[in-house]
Amino acid sequence: MPSPATLFRLLSEFIVLLLGALLILLALTRPIGLPGRPVALVILGVVLIYWGVRAVLRPGLEAERLQTRIRAGSLVLVGLLVLGVRFLPLRHAGLLLGIAGAVLVVRGLAGGVLLARRP
Repeated sequence: MPSPATLFRLLSEFIVLLLGALLILLALTRPIGLPGRPVALVILGVVLIYWGVRAVLRPGLEAERLQTRIRAGSLVLVGLLVLGVRFLPLRHAGLLLGIAGAVLVVRGLAGGVLLARRP
């Protein structure tokens, strides 16, 4: 029987997977534009990158190192893609949003599989 902490992490990975699927759906069905305050995208991108770098640098158990790297890498990559929405031409915004969603879907699947395999 999995511990409550493992079940909570599995639920978190499922939520990340659903968030990624929502981003892909939005990228495919709606035109994407800049928000009224584009500085918010820059702040969000920087916070996501900082959060990912901080997760890698934080000491943790060796058994969970792969999961930590997957989570941190996905945060950094999504942060870079969010920054790209702000600084690249607007015609690429939908593609960047779709890629960010795909990164989150892959992270959710990989994290779920790693958690399910753990004894």
